[in-house]
Amino acid sequence: MIRRWRRLDEPGLELCRLVPTDDGLRVTSSLVHAGAEPFGLHYRWFVDRDWRTRSLYLDLEAGTRRSLAIERQGAGRWLVDGVLRADLDGCDEPDLSATPFCNTLAIRLMAGRTGELTTAYVAAPELTVTPSRQRYEAIGPGRWRYVDLGVAKGFEAVIAIDGDGLVSGYEGLFEALPER
Repeated sequence: MIRRWRRLDEPGLELCRLVPTDDGLRVTSSLVHAGAEPFGLHYRWFVDRDWRTRSLYLDLEAGTRRSLAIERQGAGRWLVDGVLRADLDGCDEPDLSATPFCNTLAIRLMAGRTGELTTAYVAAPELTVTPSRQRYEAIGPGRWRYVDLGVAKGFEAVIAIDGDGLVSGYEGLFEALPER
């Protein structure tokens, strides 16, 4: 399955490929953010059959090359570049600022119900990782209200989900391009 998203706030495009594996899903993506702070980002995201992150590997080009590895270590524990990060204990999923794919994971975790979760928020292009609280409110079939309670406290947006459960629209930030 392939998804393409266009940024709405600044020039940018993402090409994402989701491939089933024996134990879940491998998601690979390349994106270009051509806004005020341009960068290219490639990620490899491995999720289990329940759409829970096992690992996320990032390669960033923003004048210099940098990489970042995030790996789940049991329930709610995370390694970042091989180091256990106690400040991320209890985080449910990574939230990568540069893509709407991560919202799919959070919404699937909500299982159709309104609720809150804590994410390991990855800011791009900085590649910093901090815990951040979020709320997802079910507001209709395939529609959710996202409310940031942490890093971007007060930010809200409506997110639309397609028939495959993937983000098709993220108010003011991303929209899926039509499949061919």
